[in-house]
Amino acid sequence: MKKIYIKIIGIVVIATVLGSCKKFVDYNPHDSFTVTDLDYLKSESDYRTMAISTYTPVQWLNQVVVIGDIASDNSVAGGESASDVLPLQQIDDFSLTSVNSTLQDLWQVAYEGVNRTNYLLQYKDKNPAGQVVDFAGKEALYGEVKFLRAYYYFTLVKMWGDVPFFIDRRLGVSDSRSLQRSPKAEVYAQVEKDLNEAIAVLPPTQTEKGRVTKYAAQALLGKVYLYENKFDAAASVLEPVITSNAYSLVSDFASMYLAAGENGPESVFEIQYTNGSPYYNWGGTTRGQGNYAVQQNGVRGISGGAADMPYAAGWSTNLPTQNLATAYAAGDQRKDATLLDMEAYKTAYNAAHPELPDNQKLKYQVAPYKNTGLYNKKYLPRKGETSGQIELNYLNNFRVLRYADVLLMAAEANNRATAPNDTKAQDYLNRVRHRAFNDDLHNVTASGATLKQAIWDERRLELAMDGDRFFDLVRTGQAASKLTGFVTGKHELFPIPQQEILISNLAQNPGY
Repeated sequence: MKKIYIKIIGIVVIATVLGSCKKFVDYNPHDSFTVTDLDYLKSESDYRTMAISTYTPVQWLNQVVVIGDIASDNSVAGGESASDVLPLQQIDDFSLTSVNSTLQDLWQVAYEGVNRTNYLLQYKDKNPAGQVVDFAGKEALYGEVKFLRAYYYFTLVKMWGDVPFFIDRRLGVSDSRSLQRSPKAEVYAQVEKDLNEAIAVLPPTQTEKGRVTKYAAQALLGKVYLYENKFDAAASVLEPVITSNAYSLVSDFASMYLAAGENGPESVFEIQYTNGSPYYNWGGTTRGQGNYAVQQNGVRGISGGAADMPYAAGWSTNLPTQNLATAYAAGDQRKDATLLDMEAYKTAYNAAHPELPDNQKLKYQVAPYKNTGLYNKKYLPRKGETSGQIELNYLNNFRVLRYADVLLMAAEANNRATAPNDTKAQDYLNRVRHRAFNDDLHNVTASGATLKQAIWDERRLELAMDGDRFFDLVRTGQAASKLTGFVTGKHELFPIPQQEILISNLAQNPGY
């Protein structure tokens, strides 16, 4: 799916107002060149094309990954000044209010995804004209759609808790004033149902990279169960992903985050981005097919260097903290793959290129605000990986579910199960640590609560800058002790966007 130019197939009415001499009862919308629901889903091709459109909002959710680290102890908002990227600054400082444009956008995007999946599911058995359109692979295709609806609702519930919940149809503008928040337990129940039904029909592999597989659905369900503290269920659903031998840990950790490492042997589910259809719309920065978050991560004002200098300039936001840097032990290859010390890199690079005159040596601008000296190396902008409006078209995939994450989730589930299996938990944890250090000298032999904390700590090191940290701290009850400014009973959730409260009269989350 990486190279498919995904068309946004909105269910919209394109109307040209023309006069008609026909009686009302004889009116045919096509006489006025109007497209209606009856024009959709007439063929297998229509179903498959519309299914692709249900993936599109996943791309637009890229700021969830950014927030997952900025709201935690892994990174700071950075930027040019205290007033730059203000929505992210507020999240970083826990000074956020219900008027936050990034949160508003994510809410709308997630519900756009829900609406698209609901529309397709509404017409699964019969199309809008009441016709049955059957074809080989239809059930598997709908497994992808159910996975995606689960993904959108999981995003909503982990960020906002109780949220408006609907599954029977897509909502129109007139429905907005009647929305009410449903208990998160009800939303989670549907997420579980969608994922279990997806698992039953999805294939274990897909020819087209980026499409959902059975194992991706099992991995996401395992994560959902962890968020619900259903550890026995999590261990059970994650085990088949591990024993399938469909995935393996790559030896070179950093290679996964290069363009050449996308959709590799460790990839369970990645959000696909591309630069093949150049995008120029600054009014919709996250709405193209490129990964806008990459530009955010970049080093400011890079110039000079020889042809082998790989990095392109960016905006110095989402800066990793020194707290994260010191969490890595000596010899852990993940540190250098995750964190770029730009000053050290510049010094080493210029020393390695004595042939460069002073005016051609590598230079950069120190991050103007909240400088930590570090940059997010996993998702740095690189030369030649963008097109069009360069800031908006980076091709870097987000690695949403990796095999290492599956191993660590399974380790936690086994450790916290009703009948704990710490031997298995240690095994899964130590597989990840063996790759990190390339030896068995750093194996964890602890059990019980000590092992649990070791697994949680390992998740931070393994998944740093992948967007999991804040949500992990909240679900495990560690946020208040780890995060300065975090208020228990308030900051576990984000505020419902004020616009949604005004339109739908929704109740606000506590403390906002």
